[in-house]
Formats: sequence, C-alpha cells, structure tokens
Amino acid sequence: MDPVCMWPKVAVLLLLLLTAMRPRTEAMVITSSGSQTVQKAEGESVDLGCTYTPAAEDKGELDIEWSNVSPDMTQKDKLLLSYAAGQTHNYYPEFKDRLKFSTEPNQGDASITISALKASDTGTYQCKVKKAPGVDMRKVTLVVLVPPSVPKCWVEGGEEKGATVTLRCKSSKGSIPLTYVWTRETGGAMPATATQDVGGELVIKNHTDSNTGTYVCEAKNSVGQAQCKYNLRAYNPTDNVGKIVGGVIGGLLLLILLLILIWLLIVCRQKKRYQKEAANEIREDVPAPESRPASRQSSRHSSFQSMAGYRTHQGVQYSSVRGHMPSIHESGPIYNGSSNSPSIAGDKATSLKYDERYGFAV
Repeated sequence: MDPVCMWPKVAVLLLLLLTAMRPRTEAMVITSSGSQTVQKAEGESVDLGCTYTPAAEDKGELDIEWSNVSPDMTQKDKLLLSYAAGQTHNYYPEFKDRLKFSTEPNQGDASITISALKASDTGTYQCKVKKAPGVDMRKVTLVVLVPPSVPKCWVEGGEEKGATVTLRCKSSKGSIPLTYVWTRETGGAMPATATQDVGGELVIKNHTDSNTGTYVCEAKNSVGQAQCKYNLRAYNPTDNVGKIVGGVIGGLLLLILLLILIWLLIVCRQKKRYQKEAANEIREDVPAPESRPASRQSSRHSSFQSMAGYRTHQGVQYSSVRGHMPSIHESGPIYNGSSNSPSIAGDKATSLKYDERYGFAV
C-alpha cells in the first residue's frame, strides 16, 4: 500500500481518538440520593429532597416545579409549587400553609417541607429543575400512615372457672398492617393454656384462679402504637346458675302478675254485663199501671159521643148511654131522610148490642 495514501486515514483516526479523549461537560443533574419511598405518620412533617447541580453551559433562567403525579396516566399532574424569576408560587389552597421550600431554591437545593401531614397527602411527588439548556427531574413517593387509635379490650362470653375464656382487642383507626400483641401485666407469666393471634384474640382454656390478673393488649403499625388493659377474673359456675334461677323466678312472678290483672279485668267486665242484663229484666217485669174505673167509663162515654156524631144508622134512634145501658133494646121511628114525619116500620123493634171495642151500641 502506498504510504502517501495512508496518511488521510491515519489523520481521521487520530482526530476521532482526540475527540473521544476530550473531557465532557455535564448538563443539569439532580444529586439527591435519598429513598424513593418515604413513610410518615399522620400529623408529622416530612422533607422531600431535591438538590441539583447545573452545568457550566446552563445559562438560562432557573425554573423549579413540584407537582403531584396523577396515578391515572390520562389525567394531568397537579402543579403544587414553583420557583421562577426569583418568586415562589403556591397553587393549591390545601397546601398553602403546609407546603414550602426548605431553603432558598436558587442555591442548589429545591427540597420542600410538608407539615401537618394528612392521609390524603399520600402520593407520588415530582421535582423538576430546568436551566436552559439543562433539565432534570426526580420522583419520590410519600405514604402517610395513620397510627392506631387506643384499642378497646373486652372478654367474649363469661369468665367461669373450667371454661374457655376469650379476650379480644380492636382499634377503630390505624393504617394496615396493624398487629396486636397480648401480654400479662400482673399475676405472673402468660398461662400455659393461652394462645393468641395477630388479630387481637387471646384464648385461655380451662380457666382457673391462677389466670386472674391484668392483661395488656398493644396495637401497633410502622408509625405508632397504643394499648388497653383488661382485669381478668374467675367466677364459680354456681354463681351463674343463681343468676339464671333468679331470672327465671322473676319472669314467672311477672307472668303470674300479668295473669291476675287479666283475670280481674275479665271479672269486672262480666259483672258490668250482669248488672246491665238484670236492670233490663226488671224493666220488662214491671206491670203497666191500671186505669181507674171512673176514668174508663168516662172514656167510653166520650168515645160514644164522638162516634155518635159520625156513625148513624137510618131507622135507628140513639139514646144516651147513661140511661139503661145494660140492655139496649130500642125501637124507634125510622126516618126516611125527608122533612116529613117519621113513620114506624112495623111492630118489630130493632135490636142493638153494646160493643166494648167501640164504646157504643152497634
């Protein structure tokens, strides 16, 4: 190969080698190296780190943004805090008094502090630092946990000797995983027949007097703990039998009293009904008052007089009832309805009979 032809190729290779050996200028870079996931208890404060180092060629204006990344990729992230042109801007009222830059953000530290943490603050936060042409970002996940509330301790069932006793413990609030641990505070070590689980249940078999004492239940998670106490006792089975017998006797007495009241109500009702029926029978048995003879005779006479004016028979002459009433056999003249003198129709007299229904002779 001609050496003259080799020189251009050698020159190109040397140029590429010198370019590769030349030191590189780094761009903007965020240097925070803390954990990507931070756990804090509700009510506490947290610092989310975001230190940065710009490159020499980054001459643009410093722009810092903190946003809450939406778990839904189709939704926009929420811009919370920013720093631009030497001014800080807070965009959400719920974070206005709780969210701020930890130091001066233009001094290479854009970390933020969130105080009075709430469970709703749980989420992923992103720090973005831009100084043209350099730009870099970092994400950190914040988990706000609720410490367990003071649990409630109680016994399920009775505390009879020889029986199985179950102690329970439960907190109404607390982030999971939430575990419970029973310990014995007084009376000695935990009974040999006792078993428990992380759900807050302590079971003691074959309960005796030696198991009595104070037991403590502690509820805890990664951010806190709380406890309650229960004083365990031991009762003889006969005590409960007495309570049962007393309850049965009391129930029977109440039932008897109720039956007596019902019986009294029935008796009173029947008595009122009997008195009402007796009063009705007395009214039916009383005879009607008898009329006086004189008044009856006077009534008959008045009836006769009233009827005599309307009921007349041609050919019959009526006389007063006050006369010879017992045998009314009259014969009289027969009128023909004219103005002439009456004529007697034969020798045979007309016979009349007194009728008591009408009060006059018919």
